[in-house]
Amino acid sequence: MELRASLDILMFVTVCAVLLTGFPVAFTLAGVALAFGVIGIVFGVFDFGFMAALPQRIYGNMTNDVLIAVPLFVFMGTMLERSKVAEDLLENMGRLFGRLRGGLGYSVSIVGALLAASTGIVGATVVTMSLLALPTMLRRGYDPSLATGSIAAAGTLGQIIPPSIVLVLLGDTLANSYQRAQLDQGIFSPETLSVGDLFAGALLPGLMLVGFYILYQIVRAALDPKSSPAMPVDDSIPTAELYRRTLRALIPPVALIIAVMGSILGGIATPTEAAALGAIGSILLAGERAGGMKRAVRIAALSLIALLILTSFMDLRTARSEISTADQIGIWAAYLLCTLVAIGLAASIWRLWLSGVIGEVTQSTARITSMVFVILIGAALFSLVFRGLGGDDTVHEFLNSMPGGATGAIITVMVIMFLLGFFLDFIEIIFVVVPIVAPILLMMGVDPVWLGVMMALNLQTSFLTPPFGFALFYLRGVAPESVTTMQIYRGAIPFVGLQLLAITVVAMFPSIATWLPRLLFSTM
Repeated sequence: MELRASLDILMFVTVCAVLLTGFPVAFTLAGVALAFGVIGIVFGVFDFGFMAALPQRIYGNMTNDVLIAVPLFVFMGTMLERSKVAEDLLENMGRLFGRLRGGLGYSVSIVGALLAASTGIVGATVVTMSLLALPTMLRRGYDPSLATGSIAAAGTLGQIIPPSIVLVLLGDTLANSYQRAQLDQGIFSPETLSVGDLFAGALLPGLMLVGFYILYQIVRAALDPKSSPAMPVDDSIPTAELYRRTLRALIPPVALIIAVMGSILGGIATPTEAAALGAIGSILLAGERAGGMKRAVRIAALSLIALLILTSFMDLRTARSEISTADQIGIWAAYLLCTLVAIGLAASIWRLWLSGVIGEVTQSTARITSMVFVILIGAALFSLVFRGLGGDDTVHEFLNSMPGGATGAIITVMVIMFLLGFFLDFIEIIFVVVPIVAPILLMMGVDPVWLGVMMALNLQTSFLTPPFGFALFYLRGVAPESVTTMQIYRGAIPFVGLQLLAITVVAMFPSIATWLPRLLFSTM
């Protein structure tokens, strides 16, 4: 038993060490798992029967409807990033708020929140805002640390503000852990946890974090005016024209955000269906900006909105024995609207095909999605071997031995995840760490939505924590040489503190995360 207990701990340490070398994550997880599985078989402490469950795990991932949302949300975010939404938003928001002291920083945070709710891709958001906003902020006399910190922090909002790839993956992992925890407790009619619950739970904490960012910049501008001076007033653009331009840049992405999130929170669509809606909407938005056949594209966008409204008020299911006259009219109207959407979608795809955008977006989506699912398969093998070596029992005993019961166990897990975030990617933490610790915490009576939001906030810090925060790497790659790496690190530290403050606030007031899901879904 001592050898078995030592092997599971050594296995976890080994995989972390190999990951730090930069070796591909999926092959690291699978390779280390196979190596320790063989070692366990040689010493007679591992049952090879655990490996028999791997094909079933892989097939389960292939047939998981929730995970279909991953490529759809990635496609939506990549398409919007190519359609220059961020460029228009930043330009007009900067002019609108730039007259205020610290105004450029406010605009970066607001645009970061909007992009988070529409793209959710940290790398694209940070790089885009760095290229567009950082030169202007530096030219206007902003402190380089404050400018880079604001941009990096705003770029990470895509990990907590739904719809988010982190929340989709975390929600699916926690749903499996929640079901397993209830079955282990003898509850054979377990409650369910959906990605929609986690989306609703993360919305208020995400908006609260945006408020913290802006509040920090207001205080910084008041205490140190030289760090964020106001821009001179541009008299060449009338105020009314400035508002008109801002609204024109703001309305399309906001309408798409409302359509996607509203359909989820309103119970009209599942996250997967809403992701498909978002992908179609992003194609229409990009097609409209590409020019040509704009009328067909705009009619398609309006038809899509009308179809969403029609779905919320009428039963459009055709596989029914009895359909009322009103519903039949609604079904025919839906057919007509779908036809109009298809025409506009075809026009948009044709324009994007000619410009080469659709090919770039498709390839990028395929690469990111393949990476996620290959890691998922490697993580499945890792968790099977880890469990076969008794790792679950080791972690269970460790967390139960923590002083303070469930509170002490949660603090321990949060600290471990925070420290791992210095070195590991969020996908690695979700697929390796969460399945190990989540069932144990949930068996202690922890609310699954609250736990998921806490973990998501914690994972968000992994993008900002020096020295390996990915947002900092993205920013360093496009920042001018006049901005030093230490200035980027110094700028990120206050925002890491704000994220830790947000975690503390949600920990002290769990209703911030649980109130909206209970109000909307009444399932938890």
